[in-house]
Amino acid sequence: MSSVAPDRPTHGAASPHYSRSLLLLLATIAGVSVANIYYNQPLLDSFRATFPGHASWIGAVPTATQLGYAAGMFLLAPLGDRFDRRTLILLQIAGLSAALIAAATAPSIAVLAAASLAIGVLATIAQQAVPFAAEIAPPAARGQAVGTVMSGLLIGILLARTAAGFVAEYFGWRAVFGASVAALVALAAVIVLRLPRSSPTSTLPYGKLLGSMWHLAVELRGLRDASLTGAAIFAAFSAFWPVLTLLLAGAPFHLGPQAAGLFGIVGAAGALAAPYAGRFADARGPRAIITLAIALVAASFVIFALSGASIAGLVIGVVVLDVGVQAAQISNQSRIYALKPDARSRVNTVYMVCYFIGGALGSSAGVLAWRAFGWTGMCAAGLLFAALAGGFHYRGGRHGG
Repeated sequence: MSSVAPDRPTHGAASPHYSRSLLLLLATIAGVSVANIYYNQPLLDSFRATFPGHASWIGAVPTATQLGYAAGMFLLAPLGDRFDRRTLILLQIAGLSAALIAAATAPSIAVLAAASLAIGVLATIAQQAVPFAAEIAPPAARGQAVGTVMSGLLIGILLARTAAGFVAEYFGWRAVFGASVAALVALAAVIVLRLPRSSPTSTLPYGKLLGSMWHLAVELRGLRDASLTGAAIFAAFSAFWPVLTLLLAGAPFHLGPQAAGLFGIVGAAGALAAPYAGRFADARGPRAIITLAIALVAASFVIFALSGASIAGLVIGVVVLDVGVQAAQISNQSRIYALKPDARSRVNTVYMVCYFIGGALGSSAGVLAWRAFGWTGMCAAGLLFAALAGGFHYRGGRHGG
C-alpha cells in the first residue's frame, strides 16, 4: 500500500489544451522566471560601488538568492500537486515582482540581500511549468514536451548574466530588476489569456504534502536512482563553470569575467539539443539516452584536459558538456514523471533538491581541485563525478530502475 495517499488518480491521456504554442508559453515562463536568480551575479562590482562601506556583504546577495531558491523548491514546488498550477504561477509572479521592486529600490546591502532571498524563493515558478508540461502531454510525447520547456529554462539561465550586464552597463544595476518586473507583468497578461488551469491530484494538507516527499523517495527506487545520477552529472557541470573564470583570468588568456559569460552563450547548444533528447527518450527509452549523456559529460572533461590552453578546445568541450547535461536532465525528468503521475510536483521537488545539492558539492570540489592541482585537478574532479553518475545509472539498471 502506498504511503502517500490519499491522492486522486490521473490518467495517461493528453490534455485537450496540449499544443506547441502552449509548450512555448511554458518554456517562456520557465526561462523568464529562472533568470531572476542569475541577474545579480554580474552586478557584484556595481553593488560594491553603490554600497562602498559594506564590501564584505556583497557575496551575501547571490548566496541569499541561491538559498532562497533551494527553500522555494522544497516549500512551494510541491503545491502544484495540491492546487491549480496556473493560480500558483500568477501568485508567485506577483510576489516575485514585489521582491524585485524591493531589490531595485534597496537603500542598503542588507535590504538587497533580504530582497534577494525572497527573489530566490519566488523564482521557483519554473518548477511548476515543467511538471505542467508533463501533465498535459500524451505519454508518447512527454519527453519532448519536458525538453521544450527545459530549453526555455536553460536559455533563461544562459542569457540572464549577459542581459543583466548589458542593461547595467547602460542604465545601472537597479534597472535590471525594474526590467524584470516589466517582463513579468507582460508575461502574466499572456498567462491570464492563454494558460489553462491544471487539475490538482492530491488532497493532502500542506504539512503532510511536504512529509510525503520522504515517503516517495523511499517508495520509488527509480526516483532515488535518477536523483543520484542527476546530482552527480550536475556536480560535474558545476565543477567546471566557476573554474573557467579563474582559468581565463590567468595565463595565457588574461581575459575578464565577460569572456566567461560569453561561453554561456556557446552553451546554448545544450538548450537547442534538449527537445531532440526528449524525442529520443520517447522513442528509445530514457536509459539509453542517459548512458550516452554520461559518456558525453566524461568526454567533455577529456577534451578540457587535453586543450586547456586552447579557446577552440574549450568551446568544443562546453558544447559537448552542455549537450550531455541537458540530454541527461530531460531523460531523467521524463523517467521520473512516469513513476507516479499524481505526484509529479513532489517527485520533481525530490529530484531537483538532490540535483542542486550535487551542484553545490560540485562547485566546491571544482574550486578546491583547481587550487590544489590546477586545471588538470578540476578535469579529474569532473571525470570522477561522471564516473559516479555512471555507477548510479548502472546500479539502477541492474535493479530494473
